[in-house]
Amino acid sequence: MEHIAANILLAGLAPAERTGEQAVTLVTTDSRAVVPGCVFVAFPGEHFDGHNFAAKALEDGAAWVVLNHSVEGVPAEKTILCPDSYQAMMQMGANYRAQFSPKVVGVTGSVGKTTTKEFCATALEALGKTIKTEGNQNNELGLPRTLFQIDAGTQYAVIEMGMNHAGEISRLSRCAKPDIGIITCIGMSHIGNLGSQENICKAKLEICEGMPEGAPLILNYDDPFLRKAKLPGHVRPVWFSMASQEADVYASAIRQEADGMSFLLDDAENGCFMVHIGALGRHNVANALAAYCAAIQAGLDPRDALKQMKAFRQTGMRQQILDSHGVKIIKDCYNANPNSMKAALEMFKDFPCKRRFAVLADMLELGDQGRPAHEDLGRLVAQCDIDVLVTYGELAHRTATVAAAKGVKTVHANNYDEIAGLLAKAAGPGDAILFKGSRGMALENAVDRFCALQDAAAKDQPETNG
Repeated sequence: MEHIAANILLAGLAPAERTGEQAVTLVTTDSRAVVPGCVFVAFPGEHFDGHNFAAKALEDGAAWVVLNHSVEGVPAEKTILCPDSYQAMMQMGANYRAQFSPKVVGVTGSVGKTTTKEFCATALEALGKTIKTEGNQNNELGLPRTLFQIDAGTQYAVIEMGMNHAGEISRLSRCAKPDIGIITCIGMSHIGNLGSQENICKAKLEICEGMPEGAPLILNYDDPFLRKAKLPGHVRPVWFSMASQEADVYASAIRQEADGMSFLLDDAENGCFMVHIGALGRHNVANALAAYCAAIQAGLDPRDALKQMKAFRQTGMRQQILDSHGVKIIKDCYNANPNSMKAALEMFKDFPCKRRFAVLADMLELGDQGRPAHEDLGRLVAQCDIDVLVTYGELAHRTATVAAAKGVKTVHANNYDEIAGLLAKAAGPGDAILFKGSRGMALENAVDRFCALQDAAAKDQPETNG
């Protein structure tokens, strides 16, 4: 964070004459991270209340503390009162963002936000210093934290925007003010809160509210909700597709390979290119197309953009490919919803291996759609050449029941050890296992325990002389 005058950073939260021009060096919500000249923002929590640490923050050198209410022992002249700590973070984030002029790419959508963000950042790094949203920092706390990373040398910022309710993307967009917007697709995530995919589409389109006149909005032509949506008049749509030449950019001759996807990219403005990306599945072709469009709109040469994107590799728990003593593991444990499950299974169907084992856990936050969505998933599994389906979670039990009725060999497990034990006995060299479930199901624990069993079994094997 660049030093910023307190009266600028805290504008809208406190009168300028009260805060003055003292330089602020940091905004933090962690009292352990307080340094002289910072602003400490107190958040009430289930186990810890930041207000209890406000006095200590001032003792450690904080210039200001942002509180929801006055706290005994905390001087009023050092207190900025705001009833909503998230609102305070967003206001400071917007004030700080306004002091700099990087080109900002805002990314939202039901599925593929993070991968698209990573593709974008990888491409834009060829043009200049680029920052991006890290981890899951895509909400009203995480987005300001990302904006505080901007400095005088930052030329590009790729900002992911998530939501649970209507109005959230609007607030995030007005804070970040994206020059380029991306909506990857409209799925069923948070349908329990929003009621319908039409409402989800409206909520995602709120990204336009912070965008300037004439700004490009990158949209998925293959998504029926986006294609029929009424777009705000001040944005300029740029369409990508894997099915229609009507789009500005489309992919054809799509082929899955052992280390990623190959396809022909046809750009109406810049010509045709053969492309290879280090990510599996047709859904990642769509993510790459969205990122390519954004990079071109940002001014990157098409060949340079594609060269950068070729170096992209999945990280973390998103479709990470591991090898455990000859068994290929596709670790896709970051999140799950009907759209991403379908994409993962379609990818897995074409994955080169002897036998396919799928470990599927609950898809959370689907509201009343939870049971039918898991039953639909069972029908999909039956179409994807899965040799053995292992399910985990109350809702996933519905998936197992439907898949078994369709002839799929199915086992329902009650814990991570049971999953690992089943797979260790059944899977062998040349086989592949897909692990996928919602973040809350923590399916990576089953991956770790399976790999540990594999390692232990390998150590127990007697040595042979050649």
